[in-house]
Order: sequence, then C-alpha cells, then structure tokens
Amino acid sequence: MNDQIKKSIIKRLRTAGCVFAEEEAELLLAGAQALDALSDMVNNRINGSPLEYVLGWAEFCGHRIAVEPGVFVPRRRTEFLVQQAVAFSIPGVTVVDLCCGTGAIGAAIAKDLGWIELHSTDIDPTAVRCALRNVTSLGGHVYEGDLYKPLPSILRGKVDILVANAPYVPTGQIKLLPPEARLHEPNMALDGGLDGLDIQRRVAKEAPLWLKTGGHLLIETSKMQAPQTVEIFSQNGLIPQMVHYAELDSTIVIGTNPPPE
Repeated sequence: MNDQIKKSIIKRLRTAGCVFAEEEAELLLAGAQALDALSDMVNNRINGSPLEYVLGWAEFCGHRIAVEPGVFVPRRRTEFLVQQAVAFSIPGVTVVDLCCGTGAIGAAIAKDLGWIELHSTDIDPTAVRCALRNVTSLGGHVYEGDLYKPLPSILRGKVDILVANAPYVPTGQIKLLPPEARLHEPNMALDGGLDGLDIQRRVAKEAPLWLKTGGHLLIETSKMQAPQTVEIFSQNGLIPQMVHYAELDSTIVIGTNPPPE
C-alpha cells in the first residue's frame, strides 16, 4: 500500500484526535488484509473504538494478547504486577489469576517462567472467551464465575501466587475515565464500588483459604488507595507490603500468608 494511503490515514487519525497517529497508521496498515478491511479498521478507530479492539490484540509484557470488543484492555502499568509476581515465583508454581480479563497477567507470568500451573477466572463471558485464547495454549485453565467460586476445591491451601487486577475505580469517578475506557470497556471491569475497594476486600478475605503458608497475594491498586489496601490485607491476616513504580505509575500491594499460630 502506497505512501499516499498512509498519509491519508495519518491525516484522518490526527483530525480525530489520535495523538500517536503515525504509529497507529503503521499498525493498521500492517494488520489489514485488504483495502476494504483497512477502510473498516480506520473508520472504527476514528469513531472511537480502542485501537486494541480494532487490531484484535494488545501488547503486554512484550507479547501480543488477543482482545475483542467488550473486554478490558490490559494496561502497561499492570506489567509491574507481573514483574512482582515473577520475583516471588519459580517454574512450576501454582498461580491463580482472579478477575483475569483477557488472561494477560497469567499468560505473561507463564511465558516469563517457562511453565506454571495456571488457573484463571472471570465473571464476564467475553473475558473468558478471550482468556481461553490466551491461556489454554500455555497449558492453563480458564473458569467462568465469581472470583474463587469456579476454582477446583483441590486448590485450597495449595496456591503459591494469587494475582488480581480487580476493578478499583470508585463508582463516582467512572465518569472521569477516558472515553475509550468509559464507553467501550465493561463497567464491571472498572467499577470497584463506593471507595473502589469492594472487590479487593472480597479477594483478600478468602485469600488465606487458598494460599499456601508463605504464599503471596498481589493486587494492583492506586497510590492513593494503597494504605487502605494494606489495611484490608492486615485485617484478613496477611502480612502486607506496598511497592510503587513511578515510571509506570503502578502501585502493588503484596500480602504474604503467614504460618498458623
């Protein structure tokens, strides 16, 4: 496809307010199989569809993660959660990814470590469909249901790493999110309740039942909410620590399951 087409796409993207028009044009050109398909892709992007929906994938931890319209798009800041989980892990560990969305976190951990026993859950059928594409090819298992409920009971007390990028945006702040998230991603993947911590409370409450002694729960939160998340972990018997990575503006609270008294 010639330079004139590329220039036209860049101009249309810029007019629509796409900040990285040149980069997006390259990705759209590379992803289109024909001119008709390219036209549809450009039109969808100009009409506000997230770029990842248009392409059918998102880049996460250096890997392409399959996405489709209506699913939560993995964020770059969540790569720090993966890094922290890997730091506590060795090949062969048992990992549970709650609120897994596309399954990006578990898939990235598995690819980094080479092999893990991976179990991913989400309540949203669209997310589960995406996760099946991203996780089962790595030998992982995907379940549809609410948090721990669909997990096999045999995992109780045997999980090394629990990860959860649970929704943590306070309900009243949903309207302040960028339109790509607010208008296109599922509300259940964004809304964390009045203070944003409702799902975190539920995750932390049951975590000690599923974690091994010395196992870890890792949850992404905001820097402002982190002290409350730390307190939630403490109230549920976990030994908490907070880590922050300024470059990605990413905050993770890690809870260690202590030995029984």
